[in-house]
Amino acid sequence: MMRDQKDFSIENIEIKDVIDIDVLQKFQDNFAIGMDVASVTVDINGNPVTKPSSYTRFCESFTHSTTTGDNRCAESHRRGGEEATRTGRPYVYTCHAGLIDFAAPIMIDGVQIGTILGGQVLTDEPELLNYRKIAKEIGVDEEGYIDAVQEVKVTTEKNIKAAAEVLFIVANTLSKVGYDQLRLGRMSQELTDNFSQIAGATQELAATSISVIDNHHTLNDEILNVQSISIEINSILDSIKSIADETKMLGLNAAIEAARAGEAGRGFGVVATEIRNLSQSSKETAQQITKLTSRIQESVSKTLKLSGSTIESTEQQSAAIEETNASVEEVMSLAELLNKIANNS
Repeated sequence: MMRDQKDFSIENIEIKDVIDIDVLQKFQDNFAIGMDVASVTVDINGNPVTKPSSYTRFCESFTHSTTTGDNRCAESHRRGGEEATRTGRPYVYTCHAGLIDFAAPIMIDGVQIGTILGGQVLTDEPELLNYRKIAKEIGVDEEGYIDAVQEVKVTTEKNIKAAAEVLFIVANTLSKVGYDQLRLGRMSQELTDNFSQIAGATQELAATSISVIDNHHTLNDEILNVQSISIEINSILDSIKSIADETKMLGLNAAIEAARAGEAGRGFGVVATEIRNLSQSSKETAQQITKLTSRIQESVSKTLKLSGSTIESTEQQSAAIEETNASVEEVMSLAELLNKIANNS
């Protein structure tokens, strides 16, 4: 039986939500024929949810044929239903027209959702004078009313109580099973929805982890480029230091030659001194840069090591996420199957 997925609270449950009305009608009809009693199922407000089963001619053609008689029946059923509600058990009573009726409440977890009304029988032969009086009060033909009441089945109070108890047990079992199935359908739908969200999240996480891996590889490539460049810098610095040494030697030779030239080489001697100073400064600067590039290379090496470790961890994480995603999809498939079973049972 397929039902709409609605957010039912037990206070808002209706009979049609938990019991297939066609099934209930068929059971009610067969029960009424088998037990030779009348029956009808009404909601919590007293409105019929099934068609009357095996109603007597006395009730259907006479008592309910006038407004007065119909109102009296409604009031009688209301009082019987209230007593059944109060006790939570079937209640047998005498209606306003003198017939024996019963009310069997349909309950779910202590909350009443409807009532099965039945009876229209007698436990003794009818006193005809009383029925002539009732016929006058409700405005029906006396002779016809007398003929109809004599058709009413006479049975024992024990049989009436047994019939009421059977209807009570069956109807409440059906409602309990239907309510559990309704809850199962709702929970399985929530389970499916939740796993859909989890699947979406894990897929997004998996895609993100792949992006992280790609970014790490790109970063790793750039770090390798930096390492390569730093090696080239060191090579250039070695050339600079070599040139600086040669320049210093050239300056030293120039100073010697300037000293030999005496007064004429004084200006050249100043230039030679500056050349030596400049070469010394270049060499010291190159040495400082070499130290810095060495530190850069050390940091790059550490970064490469950490980056490699991170890539490995991220790849493992990505693989784990993929496995998790596969598991989630499998469970989600099972949840959807559960939802399908719950809603088509």
